[in-house]
Amino acid sequence: MKQLVAYITAGFPDSNFSVDLVHALREAGVDKLELGIPFSDPVADGPIIEVANLKALQNGFKMEMLFDISQKVAQEIDTYWMGYFNPFYHRGIENFAKKAQELGVKGFIVPDLPHEESMPYQSLMHRYDTTFINFVAPTDSKERIAALVQNSKEFIYLVAYAGITGSGASEDLSKTIAHIKEFSQTPLFVGFGVNEKTAKEKAKGVDGVIVGSLFVEILLDDRLTPSQKIEKISQKAKIIKEKINS
Repeated sequence: MKQLVAYITAGFPDSNFSVDLVHALREAGVDKLELGIPFSDPVADGPIIEVANLKALQNGFKMEMLFDISQKVAQEIDTYWMGYFNPFYHRGIENFAKKAQELGVKGFIVPDLPHEESMPYQSLMHRYDTTFINFVAPTDSKERIAALVQNSKEFIYLVAYAGITGSGASEDLSKTIAHIKEFSQTPLFVGFGVNEKTAKEKAKGVDGVIVGSLFVEILLDDRLTPSQKIEKISQKAKIIKEKINS
C-alpha cells in the first residue's frame, strides 16, 4: 500500500492543537509525519507555509514546543523534523540528534542543507540512530542521483518540480524515478504540489506522497473552528490516501 506523509507546522496555532491534529491524521490513514519547525525565511516553501511559519513565530513558538509535541506523538506515528539548517546549527546538530533519539524521532528533513555539506554529520547521525532524509530533484543528473541515494535511509524525498511548495507545477518524473530505483531500494515519496486532484497521478511509480500546503492552508482559515479544521484536514487526508491506492 502506498503511504501518505503529512506535513504540519509544529505548534500552530498551539501545541495541544498540533497533538490533536496528529492523532486525527493517524486515524485518517496518514503513515508518517513531518513536523515543520517554524522559521523566518523558509526558502523552499511557498506563501502558504511561509505565512504559517510567521504566525507560529508571532505566537511565541519555542523549540521546546516541538519536543513536547514529538514526545506525545512519535511513539504512535513515524515522525520527522522538517526545518532549515540555521536552527539545527544554532542549537547544535548533536543536541538535536540526542533529543531525536530520546523522543523516537526518525530523522531530519533539511531542504537547505546540500548533500555534500551533510556528509560530515553522517557518523553523528548513525551514532544516535537517526538520519538526514535525502532530496532528489528532476534536474539532478543520473550520476548525481546515484551519489544522493546510495546511503539513503527511511525514505527519499523526490521534489516534484524545481521551485517552491504549493505552486502546483508539474514535470515528467518517470526518468528520475527510474534512475532512483536503479540505485536504491529505499522507499521513494514525492512531494510539492500534491493535493486531492493531483495525488493519484503523482503517486505513479513511487511508494507514497507528501502533502503539506493543502493541510496548512486549512490551518490558516480563520473562518473555521479548531475542531472544524481538524475534521476538514482529516477528510482531505482520507481522500488522498484512497486515491493513491486506487
